[in-house]
Amino acid sequence: MLPTSTSTFPQYAQKFCNQVDAALDELTSYGQGCPDPLRDAIRHIVLAPGKRLRPTLVLMAAEVCGECNHVSLAAACAVEMIHTYSLIHDDLPAMDDDDLRRGRPTCHLVFGEATAILAGDALLAQAFEVLAGCGAEPSVVSNCCLELAQAAGACALVGGQADDLAAASTAADLELLESIHARKTGAMFRVSLRIGALVGGASDEQYQRLDTYGEKLGLAFQITDDLLDLSGNESNLGKRTGKDDEHQKLTFPGLLGVKESERRAAQLVDEACQALGPFGERAQGLEMLARYVLERTT
Repeated sequence: MLPTSTSTFPQYAQKFCNQVDAALDELTSYGQGCPDPLRDAIRHIVLAPGKRLRPTLVLMAAEVCGECNHVSLAAACAVEMIHTYSLIHDDLPAMDDDDLRRGRPTCHLVFGEATAILAGDALLAQAFEVLAGCGAEPSVVSNCCLELAQAAGACALVGGQADDLAAASTAADLELLESIHARKTGAMFRVSLRIGALVGGASDEQYQRLDTYGEKLGLAFQITDDLLDLSGNESNLGKRTGKDDEHQKLTFPGLLGVKESERRAAQLVDEACQALGPFGERAQGLEMLARYVLERTT
């Protein structure tokens, strides 16, 4: 379904969010064998109000290439589980040491560090269980699992987080900063689109176009995230602001300044939208998302 001329991206994306929320609720109900504190810790963050951008990208990519169905919904939930696991672990005292996530106290503050770690572990494993059982052709499932494992691994998401933690003690360097976020943020944006393309039956060109879009969008999103940490509203964001400076983290506005960071984000969004050209009207939602990244306050 294409967006209307009067709809905003959050309004357009609400249908995808509702589908993902309902599926995640069912997937994290669990059965016998999962201890209640572990289940509650998982659901505390998984079901907290969020933008659901990454699973929405999966569904939008599948829709623009073919159709959005139960297979793409399962893939979207798998991506969101990986993302949520990473948030739970990033918030731990040994990592970013945050106390607020998605408008709620962070998982370790409510349930303790050990249970929070186990909640993240469980979500990491379940993501591949959900993806493996999504009902797609075996070759598609295999490719999706490979893509997601690589995006979440030591050379991508986890490696980016490791370098992010170490960056405060290194000299400011734009190449390092872009490398960190190409892995930490960008890898999960790109894999969302790639998995959506795979389950949607994309052609090679469509797959490459969506991957380029995701690469540009992910970096633009991170730049705006850095800017919002400087000037955003905590109640809108659902997380603390000012923590980048507090932890002396390497950021785009800290390195480039606010104006240049804004200019760079706008350029990346333009390049992301250009990559969507061959999709025509079908990519209106993806283009709307890219523009929303520049305007968002949450």
